[in-house]
Amino acid sequence: MVSTGVGELDQLLKDGYPDKSAILVVGPPGIGKEALGYWFTQAGLSQGDFCLYVTRLAVSEIIQDVKAFGVEIKGPTVWFAREGGQTRVDINDLPGLSFSIKETLKVNGERSIRVVTDILSSLLMLNSSETIYRFLSQLLSETKQYNAVVLATLEDGMHQPQVLAAMEQLFDGVLELRLYEEGLRVHPLLRIRKMRGMSPQPGYYNFAFTHRKMEITPYAK
Repeated sequence: MVSTGVGELDQLLKDGYPDKSAILVVGPPGIGKEALGYWFTQAGLSQGDFCLYVTRLAVSEIIQDVKAFGVEIKGPTVWFAREGGQTRVDINDLPGLSFSIKETLKVNGERSIRVVTDILSSLLMLNSSETIYRFLSQLLSETKQYNAVVLATLEDGMHQPQVLAAMEQLFDGVLELRLYEEGLRVHPLLRIRKMRGMSPQPGYYNFAFTHRKMEITPYAK
């Protein structure tokens, strides 16, 4: 198992994400999906893992957001980004993006690897779902040849249900973040939609961000 970087989430998942797996985090914009990627990266760097962060944004934008959550990404992270990274991301060039990721994994294949990406929704907006399904299927298959875990985020509400279902089918685990309105109160909720090696987990959990921490507690309506 591979630590998520969030203690309470590790406990829910029986010590973390499965090794050699791909995890999808689904939720609406602004709910904090990316924070799970930040803590996942921080945990990897703290134990010497090779960490690759693939983003449609500039590195400076990610670092600014990281600090807002009280996370410190300290260590030699490799960035594929719009600007400021070791490799420039062009989401219009799927073959080039796939080649760059695969070559980076190959060079670092002897190490434990963590890959975080926020580009999936952008790719789906620019390409057919069939094209992205093939691209992602091939890329995840290649990644699983290594001691690697991939964590990807996907915007809920931007894609047709059948597209979302197709994307989820490719992943070993799916975490759902959502907002539940109860009168004048709004509850941020987390659910483990599926996870390889775990029985179905239908229940929801409250979550909240505090300085340098994500707190997860059982949800009682």
